[in-house]
Amino acid sequence: MEILISNSSGKPIYEQICQQIKSQIMDGTLSAGEALPSMRALAKDLHLSVITVQRAYEDLTRDGFIETVSGKGSFVAAQNREFIQEEQLRIAEDLLQKAAAIGRTHGIELERLQKILQLFYEEGD
Repeated sequence: MEILISNSSGKPIYEQICQQIKSQIMDGTLSAGEALPSMRALAKDLHLSVITVQRAYEDLTRDGFIETVSGKGSFVAAQNREFIQEEQLRIAEDLLQKAAAIGRTHGIELERLQKILQLFYEEGD
């Protein structure tokens, strides 16, 4: 599992860890049942406080991405397909909200933004 921390990012470090682990789970890099590094091991690898990693793992557990078994460690939770789709929809909504704000601020017509979105959607990758 690869986690990259950016000190210049506006996001707190625990959020960066959460987002990267979520992304790896959602794109299939990490699969259900797969063991995650212990909090201590990840903190040591990333040169961070264990408390920072603990906060990230707690958030991931709360959001249903990982399960922690006392004495055994943390594992990728079996993902519900609807849950993953809902998370992706939330991310898309955030990005579309930013695009709409840019359009309004700079006078880009809604129809033009819709056509661009449709083009990207139909284009695939």
